[in-house]
Amino acid sequence: MSDTHAIPEEPHGPDLTELRAEIDELASQSTEELVSPAPKIVEENEPTPAPTDPVGSEDWDDTEPA
Repeated sequence: MSDTHAIPEEPHGPDLTELRAEIDELASQSTEELVSPAPKIVEENEPTPAPTDPVGSEDWDDTEPA
């Protein structure tokens, strides 16, 4: 078995600073962004949706000209 007394409560060292920064960066992102990230070029070129008329609001004239 391993000796748990040898493991410090707060590990520290020069190599952990970089790892902690990466963990903090990943923790700040949403799960959706981590699972399915969108490339930056796609986000930049994403079109702005235009408003449309509600369904059924169109006035169709069914009469034919004589």
